[in-house]
Amino acid sequence: MADPKSDLIPHDPEPRVGLPPGSVVFVGAERTHPVTFQVLGYGPGHVAETTETCVDEVLGSRDTTPVTWINVSGVHDASVIRSLGEHFHVHPLVQEDIAHTGQRPKLEAYDDLLYFVVNMVYVDDREDETLHAEQVSLLVGEQTLISFQEAPGDVFDPVRERIRTGRGHIRDRGPDYLAYALLDVIVDHYFVVLEAFGTRTEALEDVIVEEAPTDVEDDLHDLRRDLIFLRRMTWPMREVLSQLARLESPLWDEATRPYVRDTYDHVVQVLDLVEALRDTASGLHDLHMTAISTRMNEIMKVLTIIGTIFIPLTFIAGIYGMNFEHMPELGWPWAYPAVWGMMLVLAGGLLLYFRTRGWI
Repeated sequence: MADPKSDLIPHDPEPRVGLPPGSVVFVGAERTHPVTFQVLGYGPGHVAETTETCVDEVLGSRDTTPVTWINVSGVHDASVIRSLGEHFHVHPLVQEDIAHTGQRPKLEAYDDLLYFVVNMVYVDDREDETLHAEQVSLLVGEQTLISFQEAPGDVFDPVRERIRTGRGHIRDRGPDYLAYALLDVIVDHYFVVLEAFGTRTEALEDVIVEEAPTDVEDDLHDLRRDLIFLRRMTWPMREVLSQLARLESPLWDEATRPYVRDTYDHVVQVLDLVEALRDTASGLHDLHMTAISTRMNEIMKVLTIIGTIFIPLTFIAGIYGMNFEHMPELGWPWAYPAVWGMMLVLAGGLLLYFRTRGWI
């Protein structure tokens, strides 16, 4: 997948403030790549695929095949959204939502189209397994499906391959089934992300158990933050699919409902796995604190034993370090080795006592 952040530049969302409803103004991290269009038209017996860079060429492909899928890579050019919206009679508020990339996943039904907002989530291995989320908007019409994504690169290649090869029912169905297929592959990719999180969690657990490092707190914080973010992305998807399974619309075939319910079950599984990983992350934090406490206790035990041994030795050294004139032991020829012997015997006796008690 292409890196969606490789061409980001800062963008100020303030120009949107105060504008009338339906104003198409891009809100998000501004991008510099050109908007591209992948047009895939298909029917039971044929497939036609082109890649365009001009919106006028795309508009000419409408209704030329039983189903036309127009995938738009880039929503930062408001003129493109307005041109497509006017041509396909898209409500101005929907056009505004397409350009505003901070939308919550949702489903809106109009007379001549269905509008979906979902989040495509993936992990970028080139950025230390950083979690990314990209808004995807779907417009489902009678013969056309238009998908808008923020940047080139997506998780839809399995769907494209099914269309090209004719596998499954996708070429025999309408745009509603294509919309289901795109939603399903987005949800299935959540499991890929969760697998990466599972590997990351196991690695952190091994580090904590074997090394008990003190600098793993940041990694645990990042893991818990990413899991909260992933839950926030997936939870509304359950609502969208639940609404879609009950949707009464001429644009949504009754035969597609069982497939939607299956995807809904997948979302529920994703949420269960996210909650399980969140519990595991919390357990890792507790394990980390316990490991640090255990390590500190071991250090304190060693220091206590050393201090306990040197207390009587310091007492003896203090006694014979006094500068009194009349100390009988100072005149004995064997006084110095006798004191050393007494110190060694006392230290050895304390070590033996600690050993028998199981303290060392």
